[in-house]
Amino acid sequence: MRTSGVGVAGRPFRGLAAFLWTEALVQAHESLAMATSMVVQGVLLVFVLILDPSLLGVALVGAILFSMFAMGSRVLNEAAYIRIDHKANDLYLASPLSPEGYFLGLSGGILTVYVAPVVVLGAITVAVAHLSVGIGLLLLALAAAVWLFSASIGYVFSTFFRDNRAIWAYASLFFNVFGVLPPVFYPFGLFPKPLDPVVLVMPPSAAAALVQHAMGVTVLSDGQILLAAAALAVETVGLFLFAVYWARRTVQER
Repeated sequence: MRTSGVGVAGRPFRGLAAFLWTEALVQAHESLAMATSMVVQGVLLVFVLILDPSLLGVALVGAILFSMFAMGSRVLNEAAYIRIDHKANDLYLASPLSPEGYFLGLSGGILTVYVAPVVVLGAITVAVAHLSVGIGLLLLALAAAVWLFSASIGYVFSTFFRDNRAIWAYASLFFNVFGVLPPVFYPFGLFPKPLDPVVLVMPPSAAAALVQHAMGVTVLSDGQILLAAAALAVETVGLFLFAVYWARRTVQER
């Protein structure tokens, strides 16, 4: 199936709101998935509470950022499931729905449903960590950037799979390794110093380091702050633009 380049360019993001609402209704029926969406975060928070309660505020901030990052895994799974199992990808994209509207509608629908427990987690974090309004707004902005990054990479990755059975292992490995092993749930200063630049260019840990610095838990140099902020901004915007381009290209090549 070919999509007209003129149509895509003339009416970008068409159908986004309608498809977002449709996807939200679909996701709202996945009660088991919603119930288990906080399992990893809950387990890690319990460990922190037992081992070092003083780091609970840091861990709660990390749980918020990890939750937003992990939504990319759900985007990956859902996009691949629609395309591979339901064979509905072509049907959706044969409609007036634009490729980028499909990508963002899918991602936004998942966010609409799964953001509820994150909001509750955010309220707990503000109370426990005593976040100021400024730090709270910084956390909100960085969490949004992490979500956009993860949704973009999840959608792009979904197009590489031809078998759903391969997705679970790779998706779980990718999102858990980059969301748990780096200093997201624990202070940046506890990570090996030689690897600091690597951590600061990974969106989840870069965002966590910036919030930890604002909280006074971690001290970052001006260069480290610039590296983390620039890496997060460039990678998020760059990957989002690539995801829009990739959505259009994968449709036009059919």
